[in-house]
Amino acid sequence: MTTPRAPGSLRWRLLAGTLAWIAVTVVLAGWGLGSLFRQHITEQLRAELALHMNQLTAAVSVAPDGRPAVASPLSDPRLEQPLSGLYWQIDRLDDKGRVAAAGVARSRSLWDQVLALPAADSADGVYDIAGPQDHRLSALTRLLKPEDADTVTLRLIVAADRAVLAEPIERFNHMLLLSLGALAAGLVAAAVVQVAVGLRPLGRLRRQLAAQQGGNSLHIDGRFPSEIQPLVDDFNRVLAVNADIVQRARTQAGNLAHAVKTPLTILGNAAAREDGAFARLAREQVAMAQRQIDYHLARARAAAASGTAGGRTPLRAPVQALLRVMQRLYAARGLELEMAEFADGLEFRGEEQDLQEMVGNLLDNACKWATHRVRIGARASAPDRLQIVIDDDGPGIGEDERERIFERGVRMDEQRPGSGLGLDIVRDLAGTYGGEVSAGQAPLGGLRVTLTLPALPTATGAR
Repeated sequence: MTTPRAPGSLRWRLLAGTLAWIAVTVVLAGWGLGSLFRQHITEQLRAELALHMNQLTAAVSVAPDGRPAVASPLSDPRLEQPLSGLYWQIDRLDDKGRVAAAGVARSRSLWDQVLALPAADSADGVYDIAGPQDHRLSALTRLLKPEDADTVTLRLIVAADRAVLAEPIERFNHMLLLSLGALAAGLVAAAVVQVAVGLRPLGRLRRQLAAQQGGNSLHIDGRFPSEIQPLVDDFNRVLAVNADIVQRARTQAGNLAHAVKTPLTILGNAAAREDGAFARLAREQVAMAQRQIDYHLARARAAAASGTAGGRTPLRAPVQALLRVMQRLYAARGLELEMAEFADGLEFRGEEQDLQEMVGNLLDNACKWATHRVRIGARASAPDRLQIVIDDDGPGIGEDERERIFERGVRMDEQRPGSGLGLDIVRDLAGTYGGEVSAGQAPLGGLRVTLTLPALPTATGAR
C-alpha cells in the first residue's frame, strides 16, 4: 500500500509552473532571435559579396595573350589592403572545367596567397573555404566566358572572412542576453506579485479561521472571490449546524441528568430518614448513582466542547469565583486560599463551564487535604499554552502514588469525603482539549497539581 504524498504548497506549485513557462519561453525566444539575426547577417554578407562580384564581372577583361585583367579597382578599399579579410581572385579553367591556372589575377588584399576552391560544378556557388592565416572564408564563385575570348573560361571568386560575422553576432547575443535577462526578471517579479495577489484571499480566509478557532468570531466574515465564496458559505453552514448540534446535545444531557437526579434525590432523602442495613445500602447506591451521573455528564459536556470551535474564557474571573465558593464551603476549617503569581490577560481556549469543572475539582481536592493554606497561580508556558498550578500544605503523596490519583475511582484515603471521580474528570476534560494534568511536590509541603491547557496568545505577564 502506497502512502499518498503531501500536496505541497499551492504558492510554489503556481510559481513553479509559471517560472517553467517563463524559462522555456525566454530560451526559445533567445534561440529564435539569435537564429534570425545570424541568418540576417549571413544574407547581408552574401549580398555584399554579390555586389563585389557584379563589380568584378563588369571590370574583368582578357588580354590578347589570354590573361585576365581588371580594368579598374573595385569600390571597397579593403580589397587594396593586405590581408584585410575581403578578397577577389580569378582562376582560368580548361575545356573540361578543371583549374588550369589558379590566381592568375587577384586582389592586393590576398598579397601572395591563392584561394583554393573545389572544382566548379555550376555557374554560381557559395563555399566555406580556408583563407589567409587559416581564417575561414565565405566565397562566392561565378563562371565567366568573356565575349572577347570565347575559348577562355574564367572562374571569379569573391570571398570575405567569416570573422566579420562573429563580432556583430557576439555583440547582438550579449545585448540579447541582457535584454532577455531583464525581461525574465520582470516576468518572474510579475509572476510572484500575481501569485501573491491571487492567494491573498486565502490568507485572509486563514486569518478568519484562526480568529474563529480562537473565539474572536463564531463564523467567517467578509466577501471572498467567487471561486472561494461557496467554500466559505458551506463552512459557515457547517459551523452553524455543528454549534446547534452541540448545544442540543448539551441541553439533552442536562435534561437527562436532571430527570434522573430528581428521583435519586427523593430516594436519598427518604433513605436518610430511615435506619437499618437496607437504608444504608440505599443511601450508598443513590450516592454512587449520583456520582456516576456527574461523571458521565462531565464527559459528555467535554466531548461536546471538543467539537465546538471558538470558545474563549478569561481565566482570572472564574478562578476568583471558585475561590470564593471554596472559602464558603471550608469556612469552618479557616483555610487560607490565595492567588499568587497569577498572570494577567490569560485566556483559556475553551468553555467556561469546563474550566470551572477542572479548576473546581482541583481546588476542592486541595482544600480537602490542606492543613492551613491553598495557593493557586497561573502563567503562560508557551504562546498557545497556559499552566494553572495549585499547591496545598497537606501531607502530600508519595512519588510512586502520584499518577494513580488521576485514575477513575482511586481514593488515597477512604475516610475522607469524595468519590475518587473528580481528578479523573479533570484528566478527561484536559485531554479533550489537548491538555494534561500532573502531580508533584508543592513548596508548601503538600501536593502540587499542574494543569496545562490551550490558551489564546494574549498573556501579558505576572502581577
